[in-house]
Formats: sequence, structure tokens, C-alpha cells
Amino acid sequence: MDNSQNLSYQAGQAKGQAQEKGNQMMDKAANTAQSVKETMQEAGQQMQAKAQGAADAVKNATGFNK
Repeated sequence: MDNSQNLSYQAGQAKGQAQEKGNQMMDKAANTAQSVKETMQEAGQQMQAKAQGAADAVKNATGFNK
């Protein structure tokens, strides 16, 4: 293999490694986004349950729940 072929091979190797690294970073970003989405949904559900509990407590205290 002459020098130009060797350099071309090394450039191809570097390109492939960079693409793989980019793919890994995109996968991590997608996983992080999914995790954040799930966390926010859970937080929203907890807030909704607390708000419902507070509303029920007010209804009970004021007699509107009967």
C-alpha cells in the first residue's frame, strides 16, 4: 500500500469513527429526552393528584362533597 492509499484508508477510518461517535451521541440525547419526558409526565400526574386531593379536602371542609 503506498502512502496515498494509506492516508486514504486512515481518513476513511477516522470518518467511520466520527460517524459512530455521532450516532452514539444522538442515541444518548434521544434516551435523555425520553427520560425527561417520562419524568415530567410523572410529575404532572403527581401534581394533578395533589390538586384533586386539595379540591376534595376543600369540598369536605365546606360540605360541598355531600
